[in-house]
Amino acid sequence: MKRSKAYRKADELVQARLYSPAEAVELARKTSTNEVSTRRSRSRCGWAWTPARPTRWSAGPSTCRTGPARRPALLVFATGNRAEQAEAAGADYVGADDLIERIQGGFLDFDAVVATPDMMGKVGRLGRVLGPRGLMPNPKTGTVTTDVGKAVSDIKGGKIEFRVDRHGNLHFVIGKASFPRPGAGGELRRRAR
Repeated sequence: MKRSKAYRKADELVQARLYSPAEAVELARKTSTNEVSTRRSRSRCGWAWTPARPTRWSAGPSTCRTGPARRPALLVFATGNRAEQAEAAGADYVGADDLIERIQGGFLDFDAVVATPDMMGKVGRLGRVLGPRGLMPNPKTGTVTTDVGKAVSDIKGGKIEFRVDRHGNLHFVIGKASFPRPGAGGELRRRAR
């Protein structure tokens, strides 16, 4: 397979060995090719248990202490009092049927979506648009809730998702290349405990 010049240049910097958290964060910064940092640093940690057991958790939300390097653009599907709560908490786009029409028309200038349970019947029609992008609201991740103010403040504050694969490896985002230097390394150390 033919690789780009940027890929080959970054590949020269990576060695086949284990890196300490500080070294891994610095390597992510060196190999980042984007001026606007959209590259996320992911971590994979091995665990000594099998997630196939029904009593074990396998995915969920957590909060990143350093917070996001850039505030995510947040869209909330709500009406009435809950819409006012979302606006007060700092949501960028709040609405109902008007937002559904805009998204069906091609509007995708947001990073996360929160919805109230009463709106999910209408939001479900957007599954083909939001689903493949990982933006579809889901009660398991806390993006379908009646407390939209808390959900908005959590997402704006750096809420991240983690998951455990079938081999027992924990996957989560520890930051972006634009995070402050101690941020992502500290987040990795905090999660590894």
